Amino acid sequence: MASHDAQVLVVGGGPAGSSAAFFLARAGCDVLLIDRSAFPRDKPCSEYLSPQASRLLEEMGVLDSLEAGPSEQLTGMRVHAPDGTVFEGSFSAPTGFRPHRTYGLAIRRPLLDTTLLLRAEQAGVRIRTGVDVRDVVRDGAGRVCGVMAREGNTLAPIHAGLVIGADGLRSVVARRTKLGRHGRWPRRLALVRHYRGVTHDAMVGDMHVFEGGYAGFAPVGDDLTNVAVVVPTRHSREIGNDRDAIIEQFIASQPGVAARLAHAEPATATRAVGPFNWHAKRAWTPGVALVGDAADFFDPFTGEGMYAAMRGAELLATYAWEAVRANTHATADTALAAYDRCRRHEFSGKWAVEKAIAMAIASPPLINFAARALARRSDLADLLVGVTGDFVPAREVLKPRFTLQLLAAALLRREKVVASQLPTYSIAKR
Repeated sequence: MASHDAQVLVVGGGPAGSSAAFFLARAGCDVLLIDRSAFPRDKPCSEYLSPQASRLLEEMGVLDSLEAGPSEQLTGMRVHAPDGTVFEGSFSAPTGFRPHRTYGLAIRRPLLDTTLLLRAEQAGVRIRTGVDVRDVVRDGAGRVCGVMAREGNTLAPIHAGLVIGADGLRSVVARRTKLGRHGRWPRRLALVRHYRGVTHDAMVGDMHVFEGGYAGFAPVGDDLTNVAVVVPTRHSREIGNDRDAIIEQFIASQPGVAARLAHAEPATATRAVGPFNWHAKRAWTPGVALVGDAADFFDPFTGEGMYAAMRGAELLATYAWEAVRANTHATADTALAAYDRCRRHEFSGKWAVEKAIAMAIASPPLINFAARALARRSDLADLLVGVTGDFVPAREVLKPRFTLQLLAAALLRREKVVASQLPTYSIAKR
């Protein structure tokens, strides 16, 4: 078999790939990271990191520099339901769980990705950009031992003891190893554009839900606001024509969203990403591990995609290091299987919450009902927003008690409305 070009080959230089490469290199592993793009480069994204992502940024030694650069600190999330009901949750609210920071960080992807990539390089990772992966390479036993990649005019193999697929939503590594598949939900895609001159009455992530989708607003510094309009995949053919025109049409059709942008000007071209219904049946196969969007794509509404990518990379690093140091293939496979179990244990609760939220968004009556209850019970709203901020365990909102409290709040509100509509009678004193 050909000698290895690296112990670990990381495909993809986004937050998942750079973080995995950093943690492995810091442990002493020989890591080569490749990406088809040159950096800095833009990516369609909600550009929001949850409060708990600050722990990982601090661990990598980049939190202070990112906070000092063009960015914004978001103190919570606000949701506008289709019927006009608004509820808001705060990251600093007394939920019984303490976040690493009491705010999330909204920051442009070119700055974030380049910072993380340079930090990985400082830790000893070798970086090669302009490398386009076309397929995986297998040994005589069918085990993945590298990738086939085009660099310039040359198509050649790059061999490694372990390949980490961190190459995003349409991961070549996941597809070539048949690990990934398109699921039934969420069948949505996003149009993302930056606007200048949007007014914010509070530094929060603002979500406007409308029939069939939603729009998210996040100030990202330098008077720029990230606006992501998420719609069903049935609009994909229209989006292929003129993305700028299509996003403007969607914005104009939603009065609440249009009002927010009435005095704003587009600052960037519109980019598209999706569909979101990409899942991995498992995150490993002999010689390969998946991390980040290559394994599972998180709906932008819950806003924890980049945290999940970085946290998943942190988890993977321990098991990947065991795999490349293993004396036998069987031992290496045991380590990768353990990573997959660990990953499922870490994120299964969040996946359940994400699915529940996706179902609510798809049903205006349901999201209206939930929003009215959460508007009445700010403590429940704070708890839910804390889950999306990754510092409140998902089990707290998956408990029957949370659902019962939500129902009680909604029904009590309804009873009061009905009571207020009943006729009143006065009894004269005799």
